[in-house]
Amino acid sequence: MSIGFGIFLFAVGAIMAFAVNVSLDWIELSTIGYILMAAGAVTVIIGIALMARRRSAVSTEHRRTDPVSGESVTRRESDVI
Repeated sequence: MSIGFGIFLFAVGAIMAFAVNVSLDWIELSTIGYILMAAGAVTVIIGIALMARRRSAVSTEHRRTDPVSGESVTRRESDVI
């Protein structure tokens, strides 16, 4: 969701910075467009970092031998972070 929202912010900012030729006395639309483009880029970078972090996994394997019966028991755990 954050990657899509970042792309949306970047697109709206690009439209405001480059395509809108409206002149207002109290606000500069091209500056607001550049700010939105920067916010969109930061949002996409944060979204990619969070997605990469979410996909990492930790796998643990324990092997034990029962001294009475001689059976080997293997226990595997996988945690997704």
